[in-house]
Amino acid sequence: MECINSHSRVAAMLTLNWISDTARHEEQLWADPVSLWRDVIDPALLEPLLGKGVGDRAEVTIPADRFYAPHAPRKRIQVRDDQFLGHDGRGNRVAPQPGRFYPRGFLHGVSGVFMVSTAPCRSLGRDKERLLFDLNHPLAGRDLRLAMEVLAVHPPKNERGGRCEHWLERICDGGPGMQARPAGQGQPVWSAESFRRDDERPDALFYRQPRLVHHLDSTARAEIERRYGALIRPGSRVLDLMSSWTSHLPDSLDLAELTVLGLNDEELRRNARATATLVRDLNLEPALPFAEAHFDTVICTGSVEYLTNPLAVLAEVRRVLRPGGVVAFAFSNRWFPPKAIRIWAEMHEFERLGLVTEFLHATGGFVDLATLSRRGLPRPVDDPHQELWLSDPLYMVWGRRGD
Repeated sequence: MECINSHSRVAAMLTLNWISDTARHEEQLWADPVSLWRDVIDPALLEPLLGKGVGDRAEVTIPADRFYAPHAPRKRIQVRDDQFLGHDGRGNRVAPQPGRFYPRGFLHGVSGVFMVSTAPCRSLGRDKERLLFDLNHPLAGRDLRLAMEVLAVHPPKNERGGRCEHWLERICDGGPGMQARPAGQGQPVWSAESFRRDDERPDALFYRQPRLVHHLDSTARAEIERRYGALIRPGSRVLDLMSSWTSHLPDSLDLAELTVLGLNDEELRRNARATATLVRDLNLEPALPFAEAHFDTVICTGSVEYLTNPLAVLAEVRRVLRPGGVVAFAFSNRWFPPKAIRIWAEMHEFERLGLVTEFLHATGGFVDLATLSRRGLPRPVDDPHQELWLSDPLYMVWGRRGD
């Protein structure tokens, strides 16, 4: 085994943990290569790994006042209505919604903000005649815990320069923190319009043709299996909501019962792990035909974005879960656009983590909420979409039914 030294190049998994008002959060980023000689890495993270090897891990606490972009009150700004020039993906003007994030480039005439900027700023609503925005980093003001696990040590090579990566900045950029509520504010407000879809025809028409294909690549699916395996106890009774021909469960996980509920009978019957199947459109019939506290775990993979009345469905999930039972949602950035709720398509990927968390919080009766993001892994060689360099990102939200 090759030992790590101050000139090593390694592949590593970076993990960032932090806590918001409503949940615990974990962000993971594949980092390869990490140059221990050239890149910016906290010495308290690096030094414990020197002389170690593959599989070793180190952690460091980063207090809020040591964050590379500390919170600054001056970054809370006021602008006129005509200075916010936001457009959606179809070119339509949008009005800023309190609590939501927008690219800073939507703000015009603000000192230090450029039209090409995609850095997030948060709408805080209105103060009299002006719009309020927060330009602080979404993680500013929070204590963080950063870990690095070494996955591989690359052969040595001479390095005389090259790009310098700041790895704390890399894992914090791109969305982490956007799933949290604004400080001091309650849950965001959504409307009936938020849950409308481009295709409002009956879902049974859209899903009548079986789709016996995978909707995520093998790397993302393997991590979903691993995470579900960690959340579900052996011998559990599991309900898989909005399911298909696979439930993304480890083969080694023994279950007392797996009930799969979805819209296509053939897909459900092809699910080899299922002990019972049920065709049901939750958007028409959110009530679940199961006894109270019947299941130990309820999972939903790649489908929460299609629920037009998620709170009604989650109230039923809470009812059929035993006290202490787990509910878990997994999703990525791939879905069927005509059937996704409007607010889902409007949101940043990390805002969707916050949306699902708020669904659980607004339903009530769920505790120990947590979120996960996992990004940056290489695209698996068995995937047909090799034009995409990176594996499908994975996002998860889970919690327990309270006593």
